[in-house]
This record gives sequence, structure tokens and C-alpha cells, in this order.
Amino acid sequence: MNNQYNSELEPQKLDRNLIAPIWHTLLLILILAIIVVLGVYWQNGPSSTQVLVQKHQSTLPLYLSLIVSEWLLVYLVWSGLKHGSNIKVKDLIGGRWNNWKKILIDIGIGMSFWIVWIGVERIVKYVLGPDGAKSVNTLLPQGYLEIMAWILVSISAGVCEEIVFRGYLQRQLLALTGSTFVAVLIQGIIFGISHGYQGLKQVIVISVFGVFYGVLAIWRKSLRPNMVAHAWGDIFSGILSRIL
Repeated sequence: MNNQYNSELEPQKLDRNLIAPIWHTLLLILILAIIVVLGVYWQNGPSSTQVLVQKHQSTLPLYLSLIVSEWLLVYLVWSGLKHGSNIKVKDLIGGRWNNWKKILIDIGIGMSFWIVWIGVERIVKYVLGPDGAKSVNTLLPQGYLEIMAWILVSISAGVCEEIVFRGYLQRQLLALTGSTFVAVLIQGIIFGISHGYQGLKQVIVISVFGVFYGVLAIWRKSLRPNMVAHAWGDIFSGILSRIL
């Protein structure tokens, strides 16, 4: 495992060194806020924007735009690291896989964590009750081409969102606050709010999701299990959950 990542992640050794300028972090949060506003507008906007929700149309342009936006956020993170420190994106991830044993371990941990999360998610949703947000089931893939595109969207979300939230944002908040608890909590809340277009109750569920995955990143000192669990969870929810 990457020793540089391990030493930088520990709060007592961090010495409050920011990994990017504060203005850059504020810019990232502003962009996420704009995405939320646009998403909420899409949910509650004119009838022309509701047709896609009410009646399934080709979702390929939507999927493509999601993939592009996810990787643009990673590019933004990369640019912030370049201006603020010598840390690279691979350091946020926790190095690279260098043998099959580590790959299998991370996949096993990621899948086990996903199973735990499914149980927690059901409990949280049961406590909160039904959500009043509009259904987006018609946006889920139909047909082989859309299914393949959805898998690419899911992988992009799993990789990119973990880099942005559990990699960049959580470590930046750790440097700002000096508290692992506060950093994990705040990034989880921001992660939930960034999905505000799904409704308030779903924001709470996703915030809990973000906190759980923040804890996993701290525990493993790597984002690889997170990426496995996150990507698989999106693939499952979009394809296999409906079949089952």
C-alpha cells in the first residue's frame, strides 16, 4: 500500500496542510450547488422537462452527459491538487493495485460493505417513510445499448465521486478542521445535498451513504473498495434490482 498516502491521511501527521487552495474547494462546492439547482429545476420545471420522466425516451444523451460531467469534476480536482500540493490523484485513491491478491481483497471488502449498506439503507428508508420525489424509473436503461451505457455511467460515478468526495473533499476538510469525525460528516452531508434533485428524504439516505463510505476510506486508507462498492451499487440499482 502507498506509504505516502497512509502518512498524509493520519490527522496527527497532517499538520493542517491543505491539499488544494481554499478558493478551489469553494469553487468545487459552488459547482456542486449549481448542479443541485439545475437538478431541482429539472424535477420541478416545465412540462417539457417532465416528458422524459413520464415516458421513456432514449437516455443515451443523458448518460453521456453524466459521464462527461463526472470526469470534469475529477479534472477540477486534479487542477486543484496541481495548484495546492504535490499530491496526485493516484495518492487520493491510495496507490495502485500491484497484484491479484490485493485486487481480490478490495473487491471482497467492497462487496461486503455494499451488502451491509443495503441493510442500512432499508432501515433508514423505513424510518423516513416514502419519498415524495418524482419517480425516475423511466430513466433507467432499457435495451442492450442503454444497459452498456448505464454500466459506464455507474463505473464513472463509482470512480469519480469517490475521488471528489472521499478523496479530495474529505482530506481537505480533515486539513481544515483537524478532525476525522467532522471531515467524514461534512463530506457526507455535502455528498447528500449534491443529490438534492432526488428529494429531501433521499438526500438524508445518500448523506448516510456518504458517511459510511467516508468511514470505509479512513479504515482502508484507500478508495478502491469504495469504488467497487459504489459502482456495483449503481449497476445493481439500475439493472439487476428490477430483474430481481
